[in-house]
Amino acid sequence: MPFHATVLTLYPDMFPGPLGQSIAGRALANGLWSLDAVNIRDSATDRHRTVDDTPAGGGAGMVLRADVVASALDAVADDRPILAMTPRGAPLTQARVRSLAAGPGAVILCGRFEGFDERLFDARPVEQVSIGDYVLSGGEMGALVLLDACVRLVPGVMGAASSGDEESFESGLLEYPHYTRPYEWEGRTIPEVLRSGDHARIAAWRKQRAEVDTRLRRPDLWERHSGARVQPPSGARHEDEG
Repeated sequence: MPFHATVLTLYPDMFPGPLGQSIAGRALANGLWSLDAVNIRDSATDRHRTVDDTPAGGGAGMVLRADVVASALDAVADDRPILAMTPRGAPLTQARVRSLAAGPGAVILCGRFEGFDERLFDARPVEQVSIGDYVLSGGEMGALVLLDACVRLVPGVMGAASSGDEESFESGLLEYPHYTRPYEWEGRTIPEVLRSGDHARIAAWRKQRAEVDTRLRRPDLWERHSGARVQPPSGARHEDEG
C-alpha cells in the first residue's frame, strides 16, 4: 500500500499546495503516495457548522471543540498514526520522519485559534507534534512540512535510494557543505580535496566539516551526538552517575 495521508483541517483548499509540485507532486501524480484533505466543519452538527467555542475559565480567542474534532477523526481513523500539529507538541525529528515514511501513512490534525480542547488528547491516541519554537496561524503549514519530509523518503520518490543518507540530521550531525562549478567564483575556489579524486580523503574531509559545523552552529545537536558516541554499547549508565 502506498503512503496515504489524511489531513483534517478547516482549510482543505490549502492542500496539496506545494506538495503538488516538484518531486512530491510527481510522486503524487504517479501514485507513490496519496492525500485526502477533510474539512473538520463537515462533522459539526449545528446549522452554523460550529467547530469552536470560548475558553473555559475565560481568556482571548477560541478553542476547537473536542466533540467535533473527535467526530471528524473517528470518521477517518484506521491503523495509521494520528498526529496533531501544535506548538505544545514534541519537536519533529528526522528519526520520527523516517519511521512515519516507512509506515502506511498518517492522519494529521491541523490546529487553529487557541488550539484543541485538551480532552481530545485524553480520549484519542493522538501524538502532538511541533515543527519549531514559534507560533503559526494554524497547523496547515506544519502539516505541509511534515508531509514533505515524509514523502521524499517514500521508496521510489527520490531518484536514488541513497540520496538522503548523508543529509543533515540523518547521522545526528548537520550535513557537510557542497560545491559545484565554476571552479573559481568571485575569487573563491572549491576546496582542493574535493578535486583530488581520493575518495578516502574526501570522506574524511566531509566528516570533519560536518562535525565542525555542527559544533559551531548547533551545539545542542553536537552535545547529543558526542554524548551518544561515548555511551557504552549496552546503554548502561556508570554507577557514579546516580
